Amino acid sequence: MQKQVISKLTEELLEAEEKLTPVEPLSTRFPELSVKDSYEIQLEWVERKLEEGRIVIGKKVGLTSKAMQNLLGVDEPDYGHLLDHMKVSTGAVLSRKDFIQPKVEAEIGFILKDDLQGPNVTYIDVLMATEAIVPTLEVIDSRIEDWKIQLVDTVADNGSSARAVVGKPFYELDQIDLRMLSMTLLKNGEITATGAGAAALGHPAHAVAWLVNKLADYGMSLKAGELILPGALSGAIDIDSGDEVTATFGKLGTVSISFCE
Repeated sequence: MQKQVISKLTEELLEAEEKLTPVEPLSTRFPELSVKDSYEIQLEWVERKLEEGRIVIGKKVGLTSKAMQNLLGVDEPDYGHLLDHMKVSTGAVLSRKDFIQPKVEAEIGFILKDDLQGPNVTYIDVLMATEAIVPTLEVIDSRIEDWKIQLVDTVADNGSSARAVVGKPFYELDQIDLRMLSMTLLKNGEITATGAGAAALGHPAHAVAWLVNKLADYGMSLKAGELILPGALSGAIDIDSGDEVTATFGKLGTVSISFCE
């Protein structure tokens, strides 16, 4: 795809985010748009954010469940970048007005102590490079109208990322079986979903390894200190003003977020 079209679509998504007005699906308007083109849009979006003074603090992986891959007709996950303004602490209150069509999902976050450079990184390498795991909620929000997304849409839209809600880090990795770690997601005190670490490619560290190896295709790597979200452990839930969402992860702990007007 021509560079000017990549830049045009990047500008569209930036404007949609700023004005909180979604755009028509890119996949519908540009059926020739490839996944590679979409990652180029994402990278240009990141560059524009860096020019504004933002800082990359990590990455997020999406589409790690077979159900979501089947829904979009793909056979691998996708990823996006986490920027400094996206990170909020557990217990924070966000304004619903700052989003277009938000949803929330629960994940087991990784905080790295070492750099990771692909290819050929394994989940064991990931665990060895991990300083702590942390209960997280990801607020996702699509700049694509009515969430009518295909893979190319969500990739271009930075993985539909919006906020990463971070709980208290847990450092004793040898005390938790991440594959079997359970998660319960509650909305306004009622259970809406349950899941386990295995929902993220069989083990969340596998999802991080996939990410590292995928980034190598673009000459990128993961850095010490970064926060990595390896994928949701259940489906995302819709959010409106007045809602409170809490995720509990057994001995890993709890994380929560509330939404006001």
